[in-house]
Amino acid sequence: MKTTPFTDIHVALGAKMHEFARYNMPIEYSGIMDEHHTVVNGVGVFDVSHMGEFWVKGPHALEFLQRVTSNDASLLTPGKAQYTSFLNEEGGIVDDFIVYQFEPEKYLMVVNAANIEKDWDWCQQWNTMGAELENASDRIALLAVQGPKAMATMQKLTNADLSAIPYYSFVTATFAGVDNVIISNTGYTGAGGFELYFYTDGGKKIWDALFEAGEEFGIKPAGLGARDTLRLEMGFCLYGNDLDETTTPLQAGLGWITKFVENKPFVGREALQKEKEDGITRKLCCFEMIDRGIPRQGYDIMHEEEGIIGHVTSGSMSPLLKVGIGMGYVKPDYAKPDTEIIIKVRDRSLKAKVVKPPFRK
Repeated sequence: MKTTPFTDIHVALGAKMHEFARYNMPIEYSGIMDEHHTVVNGVGVFDVSHMGEFWVKGPHALEFLQRVTSNDASLLTPGKAQYTSFLNEEGGIVDDFIVYQFEPEKYLMVVNAANIEKDWDWCQQWNTMGAELENASDRIALLAVQGPKAMATMQKLTNADLSAIPYYSFVTATFAGVDNVIISNTGYTGAGGFELYFYTDGGKKIWDALFEAGEEFGIKPAGLGARDTLRLEMGFCLYGNDLDETTTPLQAGLGWITKFVENKPFVGREALQKEKEDGITRKLCCFEMIDRGIPRQGYDIMHEEEGIIGHVTSGSMSPLLKVGIGMGYVKPDYAKPDTEIIIKVRDRSLKAKVVKPPFRK
């Protein structure tokens, strides 16, 4: 298994470790419930250095991005980030990711860990215009400092005014004495905070400084388990669960990152335009259990009059709501809020209702 610059620290702290995307990653430290509440109420630190980073540079950089991404990269300006996706020719999602613009001819794509090789090959395949591509995944580390006390913790360690960085914006600054750190107002928890990108040799210095600065706020390390429950409470999609190459952005409620603008012949555009005209056959919805039970990926979603209408893609017990919550694709007629559905949990048929995300208001 691969390691991150923080693997030895995780092991020394007694984290429960497990393979994820071929990396040895911390799943939990003090427990998913405790880490979840720490992030929602204070500040937690996630090691997400397993994510992939691709540089896109040169005079053909924007042309390349417009070809391979569903969103409109021409809207980006230096210091701004954009959520987007790679699509296949059938409109299915190859990956969802964030792209950052540093200069008009310099961008950074941050892709999902499990898809690094697939995405890199995809970029190579469609780079017919000659953009300069560099896979920097093994040289860049990433920490997500999340929660309402994240800014107060981090501001002690940089002269950059963190309060002046809007959502989905970033700066490059000195942080904890380490130069050229990308400080991005993004995250996957819905609890606020920032993500820090830096070269791997600065990792321990930044980690130690963060935990010293955040001690007064009860800062704790958090694992991938809490990251999953936090994103689910917000209704954020997870690639491999809620998104894959058979699901389209329109089905997943991501039409807002799919721009049918002039002079943007992106991969998958024709298939999506046809789907938009014909209408989607399934739709991703969020649901909350009425009966006591925990929905899990793969469980059948049913309606008492029509039988099976879909399947659960993500599910868990909500640490804040103390009820089972989940997401899944169903026939569009059953995706409307307050629609009562049935989740087949083993041999039990449990009542649930469709709700509008986020679960955590």
